[in-house]
Amino acid sequence: MILAADLGGTKCVMALYQAGTLASVREHVYKCAEHGSLDEIVADFLREPPSELVAGACFAVAGPIEGRKAKITNLPWTIDADALSRQLGGAPVALLNDLQATALGTLVLAPAQLAILQEGARPEHGTIAVIAPGTGLGEAVLLSDGTTYRALPSEGGHADFAPTTDEEIELLRFLRRRHGGHVSNERILSGNGIGALYDFVRTTAGAEPAWLTAEMSGHDRNAVITEVGLAKRDAACVRALEMFAEILGAEAGNQALRAMATGGVVIGGGIPPRLLPALASGALLARFCDKGRFAAWMKSLSVRVSLEPRAALLGAAHHVASVRTTMSQP
Repeated sequence: MILAADLGGTKCVMALYQAGTLASVREHVYKCAEHGSLDEIVADFLREPPSELVAGACFAVAGPIEGRKAKITNLPWTIDADALSRQLGGAPVALLNDLQATALGTLVLAPAQLAILQEGARPEHGTIAVIAPGTGLGEAVLLSDGTTYRALPSEGGHADFAPTTDEEIELLRFLRRRHGGHVSNERILSGNGIGALYDFVRTTAGAEPAWLTAEMSGHDRNAVITEVGLAKRDAACVRALEMFAEILGAEAGNQALRAMATGGVVIGGGIPPRLLPALASGALLARFCDKGRFAAWMKSLSVRVSLEPRAALLGAAHHVASVRTTMSQP
């Protein structure tokens, strides 16, 4: 039996999988605010004992990992793999950055769980770039040694935003005033980034209509902008989503170039499935391929969107299944 978890600042998803087939056995979502530690959540989840011993575990965590420990970016928790291993009776435990796990999860998705934006050759063992906008922006690279893929983590979401149009230069100036200097890709390609793009567009689009202000009142503002933009009920919301798609396409293309991603690009995270009509409109691919002398090569790459919200969880389970015999033990 494999124990897998996807731990973020707000919630933790725990699951058990059959070791041979990765078939889901049991899953539960915990609100982190209701618990004092990950150890407490694991103990609660295993209060109902699995039918077989846990042979290995992997925890995908939203934060940096140093050695066998990790700190959650938006929680005052330190995750200790050795302590978790002792809690699990000595079973080997691995920690992965959540984007590493998301990247690995894309390897086991069924065709129906992926939306194809651009067909392209995907050679066996080709390097794959993964970019995932959600609460933040994550980036990772899947690199094959000819037998097994390894997910390489990065903090590329915090790299500098690089505007490439006059409008985006003005956007950079707008965001520099708001944030006091450095503007990362995550300031734009994230949930709050949608709101920031809307605010920028609204500066030249005229006053916000009263009906839209009323819809935003008491609701998730970014979600309302998305809903209204997809329904094309307000021009500023529409343009905000278009800009999101354009800038995501540009950064996805940058990542493909940096990684020499012959295996293509997978766009994951919580936002893309909800924005799929905007991402499939052509704006994303136009900017993805707009790479000068490499434009023809960019057009040869596969670009796919993951529709599976449990990709990180699947990736954690996949990691245990693929490297279980070599996972470090205390």
